[in-house]
Amino acid sequence: MCGIIGAICDDSVNQVLLDGLKRLEYRGYDSAGVTLLNSDGLEIYKFAYLTESIDKLSQVQEVVDSKSKIGLAHTRWATHGIPNDLNAHPHFGCDNRIAIVHNGIIENFRDLRNALKDSGHDFASNTDSEVIAHLLEENLSKLASEKLSVETLLKAFGQTLKLLEGTYAIGVIFADFPDRILVAKNMSPVVIGLGKSGNYVSSDVSAILEQAETFVYLKDLQMASVSKDDLKVYDFDFVQMEFSSTEIAWSYQDAQKSGYETFMLKEMHEEPKAFSETLVGRNVDDPALFFDEIRFDPKDLQNIQKIFLVGCGTSYHSAMVAKYALEHWSRIPVELDIASEFRYRDPVLDSSTLVIGITQSGETIDTLAALDFARKSRAKVLCVTNVVGSSVTSNVDAVMYTRAGPEISVAATKSYISQLSMLLAFSIAMGRTTGGLFKSEAYRFMDELENCTDKIRTALTRESQYRDTAKKFKDVKDFFFIGRHMGYPTSLEAALKLKEISYLHAEGYPAGELKHGPIAVLDDTTAVVGIATKNKLYDKLLSNMEEVRARNARVLVVANDSDSTVSNYFEDVFYVPDTFDLFSPVVDIIPLQFLAYELAIIHNNDVDKPRNLAKTVTVE
Repeated sequence: MCGIIGAICDDSVNQVLLDGLKRLEYRGYDSAGVTLLNSDGLEIYKFAYLTESIDKLSQVQEVVDSKSKIGLAHTRWATHGIPNDLNAHPHFGCDNRIAIVHNGIIENFRDLRNALKDSGHDFASNTDSEVIAHLLEENLSKLASEKLSVETLLKAFGQTLKLLEGTYAIGVIFADFPDRILVAKNMSPVVIGLGKSGNYVSSDVSAILEQAETFVYLKDLQMASVSKDDLKVYDFDFVQMEFSSTEIAWSYQDAQKSGYETFMLKEMHEEPKAFSETLVGRNVDDPALFFDEIRFDPKDLQNIQKIFLVGCGTSYHSAMVAKYALEHWSRIPVELDIASEFRYRDPVLDSSTLVIGITQSGETIDTLAALDFARKSRAKVLCVTNVVGSSVTSNVDAVMYTRAGPEISVAATKSYISQLSMLLAFSIAMGRTTGGLFKSEAYRFMDELENCTDKIRTALTRESQYRDTAKKFKDVKDFFFIGRHMGYPTSLEAALKLKEISYLHAEGYPAGELKHGPIAVLDDTTAVVGIATKNKLYDKLLSNMEEVRARNARVLVVANDSDSTVSNYFEDVFYVPDTFDLFSPVVDIIPLQFLAYELAIIHNNDVDKPRNLAKTVTVE
């Protein structure tokens, strides 16, 4: 969940590293640091505590004036060791000739650390990461009889990596090699950017979009040697591997705020585009056209007997929406799993099972592990992701890319909308594949789904109304979101958004469960938000809202424009355009995103970088 950026180029790398760190703050913000190779050797500058660390780095005169043409930088989300200057990355070995940055967790670091201490190594931090620098230093010393060369470095690096257990993206620079950055990957992202004036490495393509022209995504258990003009990829036994490069459709400008007060607000306003572009070219009458990458015969989908959907957080909520739609149209039973629990409950999988993993980044470690388990169990495995070339794409049978573009804010908004777009369209296609839908029906539903683009756009024009209504709830500390049928996943997603950025207590519940416990805590200090857009359980939901009001709870309702009834009973209403019930989550979530956003602003929270959270969870 940390951020890494490295550069080796014709000119000073200082500004490239600092700019990259600012773009990677959403990946970790407990501390930040830079290592540069100057004429005096390796120098490290690092500071703890939120965004102040990057501001401090910018103010260090030696860094600003540096002429170094090679360097690494890191922004940290703490796992082992509290956020302080010593635990901040980069880390040295004993003789300050090796500097490393690391994202992930080294699970066997205690054993390695103890063995290295016995060999005379002294450690400066409490992190698991520092062991990498000392272990590499130790392995290089064992090769002292060989002439020191890039080949020697790579041999020692490979030996080091084979001793590490856990997840990692690692960057290394050496005082004796001013022309070389080494990187390696295992279940944590590493992307290498190739540019005209140099080459770059990062944990996220957004940090190097401005500098690089093409990009190489390193695969698990690979290491790479990066120079200014060259890239070579190897396995850990120093066997050279082939690789391919790709271009990124996003631009540097796409990753800027573009005049909006926050990234989250900008990304909410990009939701119509993300939704519609995800649907471009999807033909429900030809399942093969649904997959951007495919490694199996689409006709095999006709033999699927059961579907599993796995995801974490917001992706889990989009999977819940897909469960309703898939079962309705395909008539195939669907199970829904939180990715972190999936493989531990010993699910029954075989060749007639389809497992669909949903991950915005393509790097969520629990989802990667769940899909790996599914493949080993002989299931067909698909993924829905937003990042071309991400880790998840190399270990599945087919890939469906959403087209949300870069999402910088930690709280998922447009990526959620694009996941719904992809999954709902795929549900219609599965209906055609299984014979659950006639061609004319499938085309009608696709037309209706595409029409949701305008409905999202209409809802966004009501931003000021939604935010003004949200202000009425500024003193409420406890929120319950309730819904029935398609309103239930919306209630979960809305509660998550509120928790993430406002730090208020929020829970999402199926409305029918109120009387099974939650109603006991309702009083005039709590607020209940009911998703009451029209579906077959509309009347039941209104009855639940009446029960809430009878307990003196504050009430806020999401209702359709055509609903002339709800305003007779409830004062505060978020109105949204009428939408086919299976597609309603696409529109119903819009005002609830603004509710979370406005309350976060009122409470003076950093909307884009909420405390204790990072955009991509790459450690268990």
